Amino acid sequence: MKGTKDGLTLHLDDMCSYDDLIAELDEKLMINENKDFDGPLVSVHLKLGNRYLTPEQEEELRALIRAKKNLVVASIDSNVMTKEEAIEWKQKTEIVSVAKIVRSGQVLHVHGDLLLIGDVNPGGTVIAGGNIFILGALRGIAHAGCYGNKEAVIAASVMKPMQLRISDVMNRAPDYKVDEQNEMECAYIDDNDQIVVDRLQLLMHLRPTLTRLERRF
Repeated sequence: MKGTKDGLTLHLDDMCSYDDLIAELDEKLMINENKDFDGPLVSVHLKLGNRYLTPEQEEELRALIRAKKNLVVASIDSNVMTKEEAIEWKQKTEIVSVAKIVRSGQVLHVHGDLLLIGDVNPGGTVIAGGNIFILGALRGIAHAGCYGNKEAVIAASVMKPMQLRISDVMNRAPDYKVDEQNEMECAYIDDNDQIVVDRLQLLMHLRPTLTRLERRF
């Protein structure tokens, strides 16, 4: 139990049984219940460690603390994920590899990062919750970070899109000279909240967290 400027933080034992936890918590908070004074509400932050609580157990904990004077539960934090949360996290962080040509009128949408081995033709669209990497020509529409991730990037072997979009920032691709030699490029949001297209080699400096890719293969 620790008092902070944000209220009272309770670090609950994650090794004992749930029944023992409830009994000990009730006993430790009893001293506060017996105090006879009217004061402001104190926010209680529960740290569960590696313990998982069912919705019923969580509500029982909240009720126990609410029953004590001047205490109200502000947050409950646990290191344990539910199956649904784990699946959602996996979908948002995994790299989805697809080998195909995205033709006009087709839409390819993934929750995490997209690795497309193929082209995106004019009129085709690729959308990803994370980054988009295209081993081929991007001549259609690409939307990275579609759930609001402004750190997402778009990279392609040939970058000649109809439209680029990262999070809620959108622009039309810059004009290219007919005789311009193509090289692998990337698009990202700069400090001015604008989409910039530049050499792929700069990406490791602009987005150093992309090195997480090395640990997945």
